[in-house]
Amino acid sequence: MSSGRSHRRYRRLTLLAVALACLPPVAQAQESVVTRPAETAPSSFKAERPKDATGEGAAKPDPAAPAGENPKPSEGVGVFDRMGASLPDLPPEKDYKGQVDEAYGAFQRGYYLTAMDKALPRAQLGDPAAQTLVAELMSEGLGVKRDTKDAAFWYGKAAEGGDPTAMFKYAVILMEGKDVQRDRAKADAFMHKAADAGQASAQFNWAQTLTADNPGKKGLELALPYFEKSAEQGIADAQYAVAQLYISLDVPPQKKNLAREWLARAAHAGYDTAEVDMGVWLINGVGGKPDYKKGFEWLQFAANRGNIVAQNKLAHLYINAIGTGPDPVEAAKWYVLSRRAGLADPALEDFYLGINDDQQKAAIDAANKFRRK
Repeated sequence: MSSGRSHRRYRRLTLLAVALACLPPVAQAQESVVTRPAETAPSSFKAERPKDATGEGAAKPDPAAPAGENPKPSEGVGVFDRMGASLPDLPPEKDYKGQVDEAYGAFQRGYYLTAMDKALPRAQLGDPAAQTLVAELMSEGLGVKRDTKDAAFWYGKAAEGGDPTAMFKYAVILMEGKDVQRDRAKADAFMHKAADAGQASAQFNWAQTLTADNPGKKGLELALPYFEKSAEQGIADAQYAVAQLYISLDVPPQKKNLAREWLARAAHAGYDTAEVDMGVWLINGVGGKPDYKKGFEWLQFAANRGNIVAQNKLAHLYINAIGTGPDPVEAAKWYVLSRRAGLADPALEDFYLGINDDQQKAAIDAANKFRRK
């Protein structure tokens, strides 16, 4: 069952940021954003229509070849012909020999009352998986009245029975101190067990705990294996953390070479901080060769989604013509938006005051339209 993004990040990534700040600076190809324009874009492929087999450019028959031996090019099978052709039979499905969980099956189909009816008797008999399902239904108010206190009780029972999802959920409840007495030591114990049992969100949060409890490089090194396991299961926050740690820590070259790939995964998952960093890395050549155009595109994407840092950096790119042409009005627009959100930048303020009144007015109008949109 889904654990929810809010649970995945009960310890914010600021812990990771603080720990990274304690490390020595990373050697990069460039210390700051480059100021030269982007290079010419590569030419695109030309789409050419295949030549007729009997027209210009077709293979000529060999007059010396015996009759019937002049090869003819295959005309192929058109896609519409192929769609009408019979396909080979699919391999037969293997019979499922495992036990069918009717309660979870009903839950997955949205039959919540049926799920509760089937899960509750098993939960009362001590089945951890059924206890977790009952807790989830009560916690979310699915088919029954929402009751977070009773949900906490069942999460606790399931956690004691060793269910990984319940251990994670109950650890969060213990940490928050809602519906149960706050207990940091017990929360950490369950979070650790859930992480070792392979629960992805628990792996991320246990890594954050290790980072908080062991300041500096030691904590990051202890946390990295858990971040990696969580990242491999698709947790975007963990993918971002892995990218940052691969760049910052002394890891094998094969891992360091994958830093940008992990950052891209987090960015493609919609994690806005990763989107910003992806743009910055591409422009500054961190984790690979610079790509000004793609770097600009990532920052533009994040800026359009409302990320203030991306809006600020996009203004600089328009001023310096990095990955795009110079555009003082667009630069001023993005600066106005980031300034209104509280991000001060003296260099951009000087730039803004240096453009003419018409450009300032156009930038403000564009910023207002963006806000309304």
